[in-house]
Amino acid sequence: MNDRGLSDLIISLMPGLTAKEKINVINLFKCEEDLLILSKNHIEEIINRKIKKNWDICDIRDKADRIDTICKMRSIEWVSFSDVSYPPLLREIYDPPAVIFFKGCLPDPEKPLLGMAGTRKPSPEGLSQAYKLAFEAGKAGISVVSGLAVGIDSMSHRGNLAGGVPGYAVLGSGIDEIYPSTNRSLAKKIIDSKGALLSEYPPGVRPSKWSFPARNRIISALSRSVLIVEAPQKSGALITAGFALEHGKDLWTSSSGVQQGKYDKRGTLKLAQDGAEIIYSKNDILKKWNMEVSDDTGSEEVSGGKTSDIVFLMADYLNIEI
Repeated sequence: MNDRGLSDLIISLMPGLTAKEKINVINLFKCEEDLLILSKNHIEEIINRKIKKNWDICDIRDKADRIDTICKMRSIEWVSFSDVSYPPLLREIYDPPAVIFFKGCLPDPEKPLLGMAGTRKPSPEGLSQAYKLAFEAGKAGISVVSGLAVGIDSMSHRGNLAGGVPGYAVLGSGIDEIYPSTNRSLAKKIIDSKGALLSEYPPGVRPSKWSFPARNRIISALSRSVLIVEAPQKSGALITAGFALEHGKDLWTSSSGVQQGKYDKRGTLKLAQDGAEIIYSKNDILKKWNMEVSDDTGSEEVSGGKTSDIVFLMADYLNIEI
């Protein structure tokens, strides 16, 4: 929390305001005292429209104080749009969160992140490639940001952590409400890696259908490039792809995502048809990022064979520690 007190947290909790409107209100007030003399009518004058929900600024201040106390008790921090430590790439999108809650260490703004996303029900080849690409990216010093979901997200996190870099996960819930619950141990590993769990939702907020698409814009915003490993025709990963295009990010798909077979990969096939470049190995990423390409693919360390693929596949779905 900065010298603005709880003002930005209060603003983030104002019901009925869009993300953009909350940022506009933050930019107008320098301290909590100035904010607390306002009423809902004053805020309506600032945003130039009526707010449907009724609320009282003092009640919201009390709620902000309770959330701040819970955060301190649970080692959760929060950073607001007005703070210099707010992730700079997140500032650049149209609707950045007024406040980001996090547990761990925020990403180093000097080190680009690779966004990875995909279906919760991928093919074994998709899972294997997600792990391997994320692992090799980690060996090259590249951290992955994903959404902690089962399937491609989980395997991307696992591979990247095995590559020895900090990991980052953006949640569609409060940081104390890990979803799915089977990924709690994976979430702990991400924090232990000196990475972070991030969310725009305060502690106690349960995941909902609309919160996951919203979190996908944050994954895209934090990334230099976004890789959709494998996605069916209707997939939340395609929402992430849409945000990547909106944010002007490189949009890629993996080679496993365009292979024909019994699994539905129409989403990634369509992305490739529409111009998304296909990634076959980590060297493709390094070349596109103008980084030194290595001849060592790291396959020996991953054990690259079918047995290894099955082990990681089962570990993901059964939540076995590996």
